[in-house]
Amino acid sequence: DEFISSPPRKTVRFGGTLPDILLKYEKGETADFELLKHQLSDPDIKDAQIINWLHEFRISVAYLTKDFEQLVSILLKLPWLRRSRDVVEEYLGFLGNLVSAQTVYLRPCLRMIVSQFVPPRITIREDDVDISDSDDDEENLSENFNTCHRALQTVARYVPSTPQFLMPILVENFPFINKSERTLECYVHNLLRITVYLPTLRLEILELITERLLKLDVSTPQQDIEDAEETANNSDSEEKSTEKGLFDMEEDVETKQNKVASSGSERMAHPLAERLDILMTILFAYIKDVCHVDGKLDIGKTKDLYRDLVSVFDKLILPTHASCHVQYFMFYICSFKLGLAEAFLDHLWRKLHDPNNPSVIRQTAGSYIGSFLARAKFIPVVTVKACLDLLVNWMHKYIDNQDTGTNAYCDVALHGPFYSTCQAVFYTLVFRHKQLLEGNLRKGLSYLQSLNFERIVMCQLNPLKICIPSVVNLFAAITRKYQLVFCYTIIERNNRQFIPVVRSGTGGDLVQTCTNPLDSFFPFDPYILKRSKKTIEPFYQFWEELSAEDLENLKKPIKRGTSEDEDDDFLKGETPQNDGMVGIAPNSYESNTRSPVSPTGSPLDCYVQYPH
Repeated sequence: DEFISSPPRKTVRFGGTLPDILLKYEKGETADFELLKHQLSDPDIKDAQIINWLHEFRISVAYLTKDFEQLVSILLKLPWLRRSRDVVEEYLGFLGNLVSAQTVYLRPCLRMIVSQFVPPRITIREDDVDISDSDDDEENLSENFNTCHRALQTVARYVPSTPQFLMPILVENFPFINKSERTLECYVHNLLRITVYLPTLRLEILELITERLLKLDVSTPQQDIEDAEETANNSDSEEKSTEKGLFDMEEDVETKQNKVASSGSERMAHPLAERLDILMTILFAYIKDVCHVDGKLDIGKTKDLYRDLVSVFDKLILPTHASCHVQYFMFYICSFKLGLAEAFLDHLWRKLHDPNNPSVIRQTAGSYIGSFLARAKFIPVVTVKACLDLLVNWMHKYIDNQDTGTNAYCDVALHGPFYSTCQAVFYTLVFRHKQLLEGNLRKGLSYLQSLNFERIVMCQLNPLKICIPSVVNLFAAITRKYQLVFCYTIIERNNRQFIPVVRSGTGGDLVQTCTNPLDSFFPFDPYILKRSKKTIEPFYQFWEELSAEDLENLKKPIKRGTSEDEDDDFLKGETPQNDGMVGIAPNSYESNTRSPVSPTGSPLDCYVQYPH
């Protein structure tokens, strides 16, 4: 009875089997061929019909030469992902047969699969007018992505050269940065999934993702992000104050909790920052998943990924000036094991002291060393001291070589890497001096004295004039307190001797002073993207703004006969917590002492004065 009552399986044939239709077409009889194309293009085509045709196409792929490119194109546009499991399995079988028999269709097949890496788009029409073009929030999106990756693996299994044809397609299909957050999130997530089963593409895929992340990063300066957040907060406050009192009815607990949750939203106010935040969260999760197996760090996999990330860093991050967030993937992977952090520092050191590297790369490497040593909580004091020894010894040798030459004068163009190294050392000391001295003050002071800062500060190259004033001023305050070197005489001399920079324009000459002759930045300044910063903060050393008591203690020098147990009162509680700026006037120490970074960690933009 069940068999009799069930409808027969619908099969449609136009003039015989598929090979017959294709042979007739080659002879000029196109009627059946056109009917076949029409049926395959029918949006209401039934699953049973698709399965029947796919089955015939599977056993007839030898006939599908380049002459039938249009027919294959229709097959590749079939909505197979949103069909039954039987359709999906039949389609995967068809793809495998097609690419193995007719490699000419490899690229179109790959394009079709990659095009499914983002959610489908829907357009809502009212009165023949498009009123919306948004992401279709499908329940089966995750399952569809899994099927796409199965399809890609099927193709790769039949055609070993798939990776080299796939990469250009991944590049050209990467969504524009102004696409929706969901579209970018899905595409990047799927790219990273490819690296799991096509490991030869991992480096290129990481480069592609990093390149696009950098475009987002440099398009959203920290100041713009902060301004957007402030505007959004002010707007929320105004709305709350307007609504207050209008509806003064009792609210249940759940409603109040929902309001609290919405006010603490993790969404970034700046649209590009929101996209960057989501993508950085995905990248951090990927790094963690690759490096850990069953919750334990896999050293071999971690080293392999580290090598790829360092390669990406050298190619894309290091030459990019003033990126704010993307470089943190190196910070994060180095937090897994001290050996990785030390390897990264060694890598940067090689970049810095190699005279064959461009000066700008050497200077940037110096900025990375200083910022990494200052901000990474996972770097112990012993490693900080080893790095300081290396950097300071190189600085002394550099001074030895220059003092007797004709270039022994202050010039950023000639000595950029030297000044960058000085700034790295000064910045590291500002953040780490308490840790260097704690436990045994006498021993710590002896170590700092052995670095001979006095010679560096007093040399003819005059690094105090070139380094960022915010760093110089706190370095001067700390070294004065511990009687390592007295910098204020030099700072005041530099302050009196300056040359304005004159720029000619259509409106006449404009006189400016250079605020940052090194054009340096601190690559590991505080991370401000709301979601992804949760990954970084446990390993990050913040700066704590100085209290009035700290300022008073900073002005009191430590006496030479101090006991070993006497403590340094410069920083109370946690060592460096970021939240302010230094603005010590060179000729008036008491005027303004704050942290070596702005509220977001950027150096204070104050005037640097030059000698005639």
